[in-house]
Amino acid sequence: MIEDKNQQRTPLSSLGEFGLIDHLTKEFKITHKSTVKGIGDDAAILNFDNKQIVVTTDLLVEGVHFDLSYMPLKHLGYKSVMVNLSDVYAMNANSTQITVSIAVSNRFPLEALEELYEGIETASRIYGVDVIGGDTTSSTSGLLISVTAIGEANAEDIVERSGAKPNDLLVVTGDLGGAYLGLQVLEREKEVFKVNPNNQPDLDKYAYIVERQLKPEARKDIVKLLKDLEVKPTSMIDISDGLSSEIMHLCKHSKVGCDLYENKIPLDPQVISTCEEFDIDSTTVALNGGEDYELLMTISQEDFPKIKANPNLTVIGFMTDESVGMHLVTRAETKIPITAQGWNSLSDQE
Repeated sequence: MIEDKNQQRTPLSSLGEFGLIDHLTKEFKITHKSTVKGIGDDAAILNFDNKQIVVTTDLLVEGVHFDLSYMPLKHLGYKSVMVNLSDVYAMNANSTQITVSIAVSNRFPLEALEELYEGIETASRIYGVDVIGGDTTSSTSGLLISVTAIGEANAEDIVERSGAKPNDLLVVTGDLGGAYLGLQVLEREKEVFKVNPNNQPDLDKYAYIVERQLKPEARKDIVKLLKDLEVKPTSMIDISDGLSSEIMHLCKHSKVGCDLYENKIPLDPQVISTCEEFDIDSTTVALNGGEDYELLMTISQEDFPKIKANPNLTVIGFMTDESVGMHLVTRAETKIPITAQGWNSLSDQE
C-alpha cells in the first residue's frame, strides 16, 4: 500500500556502522542537564543528582509488532519512542533520555532509515527527551527496533502497580479501543489492495482510529495534570495489552479485586460506529484490544472531588477485597469474571 518514493537508494554498506550512526543522529540535540555526555563515546554519562531513576525497554519486530505495508517508517520511528515513554509516565515519572538500537536487513537503503530516524527525532523533540546512544547491526529477517527509555522522579512521586487498596477508584485516561480498530481497518484495506493494487483506500472516515494505531501519543500530560491536581495515584499502569489484562496486573500486584462497569468505559464515537460496521462488540474491543497507551490508575476516594470534572479522566470502577475477585459489571447489571484475552506477543495466534 505504501509506494517506494525513494528514487535514490544508498546502500548502508557505503557508510559503515559508525558512519551510519553519525549520519542518522546528526540532528539530535541535547536538552537535559542530566545528560553529561550523549552519543559519541563508548557510553553515555548521566547525572541525576538526588532523583530516582526509572528505566524501561521495548523490542519491536517486523512481522510481529508492525507491518511495513501500511506502517510508514516515520510513524514507526515515532511509535517506537511512544511505547517506551508511556511506561515511564506509568511510573508517574518524567522521561529524559532514550537509546535506540536497530537491526536492519540489506533491503533497507539509507533513505529508509533516514525516514525512521526522522520519526524518532520528531518524537524526542516533541516529548523533550535526549537520544543518547544505541546500536546498529545487520539482520537476516527484516527490521528490529529496541528503544530504552530513562526517566526521573522524586522518590515520593513514584507510583508502582502494587499500591491499590479496596475502595480505591479505578480511573482511565482518554478513550479505549481505537488502536485495535485502526489495525482492523488497515488489515482490511491491505487485503483489498492485494486483490486490486490500483485501489486507493479512503481512510478519511477512520482518521482518528487509524492515527491511534499508526501514531499513538504517550500521556506525558497526565503526569503534569496529576501534579497540578495534587493527586498521587495509589497504583498505575499503561494500557498496552488491553484493559482487562492491565486490570489483572494491578489486582495481582496490589492483592485486591475489582468491579469494572461496562457502561463507564470511555469510547470514541468513531470506535462505536466502526464496531457496528465490523460487527464487533465494543466492550470486547476495549477490554482486549491493546495499544491505546492510555494510563490506568487507582486513586483514593478522597481525591475524587479533584478529578470528577476533568475531561481527561474517567472513573470506570472501584477496587474490592482480593477474595471478591475481578468482575465486569455489565449494562444488564450482571457480574462476569474478568479474564485476560489481550494481545500476547508470545502466543501462536494469527
